[in-house]
Amino acid sequence: MTDTLLSSRLRAETRDWHDRMETLMQRADVFASRLNYGRFTTAQYLFQQDVEAFFDDPRLQQAVPDLQVRGRLEAARQDLLDLEQPVPPQLPQTRHVTMPSALGWLYVSEGSTLGAAFLFNEAKEKLGLSADFGARNLAAYPEGRARVWRRFIASLDEQPAGDHGSIVQGARSAYARFEALLLASTSQPT
Repeated sequence: MTDTLLSSRLRAETRDWHDRMETLMQRADVFASRLNYGRFTTAQYLFQQDVEAFFDDPRLQQAVPDLQVRGRLEAARQDLLDLEQPVPPQLPQTRHVTMPSALGWLYVSEGSTLGAAFLFNEAKEKLGLSADFGARNLAAYPEGRARVWRRFIASLDEQPAGDHGSIVQGARSAYARFEALLLASTSQPT
């Protein structure tokens, strides 16, 4: 049995993916214009479709008891409408994802929510967006980012050691999916 917490293992084994996402975000110049930001929000929307597709899984609900407060699909949809961007059809690509891999996907989604504090400030300062217009998908949970994140990490760290490899692989798959979505959304001609 290992003494390594799952949350520590996830952070260590996906650090390269996290760093790649930061680099891609910089290259996409997301906050240079509302058009660029709208393209990023499209990627967010599509990724949230993928993540929320397995929110009805009873095993995921049991693993993350406050699952109902998570997810940003509707917020991203509203942001796209605010930005007068087309809302893509709902075609989740994760119907095959089940527990425990789904926890890895949720780890990536929740981690992005935690990190979105910086993005939210940029959207506000550079584009004039807010939690009520255009940047809902970046806004904090009503009870705060840190509190909701700590609860999620506690849920993760309670998972059986035998599931850890599948959860880490799920996180890697989620990062790869978001990378593909971000590249596809932000490489469109202006």
